[in-house]
Amino acid sequence: MAETWTSSSVDAHLDWTPGSGRKALANAIRVAIRDGRWQPGAVVPSTRALAADLGVARGTVTRVYADLAAEGYLRTAQGAPTRVATAGAAPSPSPTYVRMSTMRWTLMPGRPDSSLFPRDQWLASTRRVLAHTPNDTFGYGDPRGSLVLRTTLGAYLGRSRGVLADPARLVIVSGFSHGMTLLSHAFADLGMHEMAFEDPSISRFRSFAAAAGQRVAGVPVDADGLVVDQLTSPSVVVTPAHQAPLGVTMAPARRTALARHGALVIEDDYDGEFRYDRHQVGALQALAPERVIYAGTASKSLSPSLRLGWLVLPRFLVDPVVGAITRAGATPPMIDQLVLADLISSGAYDRQVRRVRLEYRSRRDRLVAALPKHLVPHGISAGLQLFVPLSPEDEAALPAAAARHSLAIERLSPHAISDTAPVTGLMIGYGAPSRGSFGGALSALLAVLSDIGV
Repeated sequence: MAETWTSSSVDAHLDWTPGSGRKALANAIRVAIRDGRWQPGAVVPSTRALAADLGVARGTVTRVYADLAAEGYLRTAQGAPTRVATAGAAPSPSPTYVRMSTMRWTLMPGRPDSSLFPRDQWLASTRRVLAHTPNDTFGYGDPRGSLVLRTTLGAYLGRSRGVLADPARLVIVSGFSHGMTLLSHAFADLGMHEMAFEDPSISRFRSFAAAAGQRVAGVPVDADGLVVDQLTSPSVVVTPAHQAPLGVTMAPARRTALARHGALVIEDDYDGEFRYDRHQVGALQALAPERVIYAGTASKSLSPSLRLGWLVLPRFLVDPVVGAITRAGATPPMIDQLVLADLISSGAYDRQVRRVRLEYRSRRDRLVAALPKHLVPHGISAGLQLFVPLSPEDEAALPAAAARHSLAIERLSPHAISDTAPVTGLMIGYGAPSRGSFGGALSALLAVLSDIGV
């Protein structure tokens, strides 16, 4: 039975079935806002009141509100009630993107081609690990992760990305999302409760920080990267090698200024190994290893489903992060950690990186050549996606046109933090399709662009 709930602040009938979960509750509130039943500017129920009326844990409602605030549906301010976003800032009733599961083609950003996963090499490494791993490896391990992987990975990061990665300060996590949550809790333990992000930046990562209790602030990005002199928060998340989503590289002067700023820096090196026009830029972390947290994953080179990532921490942060891991009780599977270590030490991981780098470079070149000449990609030649600026009107027309051509795409504007003059355009994830379907996805994209008249 759908749950009905009404308050004096908003007239809300939430089409939500008790027990259906947090995602379903969040979607019910989105629908209420889009339909106008939760009016712009209206005060929404407190987390305590809504939890009591719906019979759910207060923490569930708190996380839902944090997610919706990060997406732009709700507005939060310290010491003030939570409100529905104003009409000018609220998300459009049109979907931000068309989900892959309903579409024939996909060019969703931030996703690698799953068909490129090195099955044979992974299987061979798994066999070696199982044949030679001592029995005590299968017990409860170090919350920082396998020492074998931390040692192997530290050496790899040093030679490939210039990271100062002593195994004692390296922690294995279940992907960047998990790492963001752990860092947010560790920062709170140290008395830091505000985290800045590049504006624009990928919205879902901001939601993890918000759900962990961090206030989210935005810092503008221009052609040289983060505008450091506008940073006032005690911590900041940056993508200096290849800004997500605009694609620019942080200029040397900005890198130096950020390293000297004093804020704790989380360097998300999500695709640092994938630079196509020249040798990749080294990691920011080496400039200030006691102020910069280096974060990386195997998601782009291998597979996001492995949930294998790593944090290289300043020494003073190791214990707080390990404490957050211990409280959460979640660590990546030990066997997968050892298999990744074997892939790296055997040279198979380097060969995989070279293989997929060539594939994605070829796709990017093909995409750029196919785009209308007046659509110039923004940023450097790197990664698994590129950004094409469009007018606000053209961007708004994208979802409907994409649906007509069965193409999953994503617009940029929902990833902006500031309401004033957000950058608009299309994020094209050329890494997402399988090799055999890339041509069809590219043709669908060109049809969509033609449909909206660009």
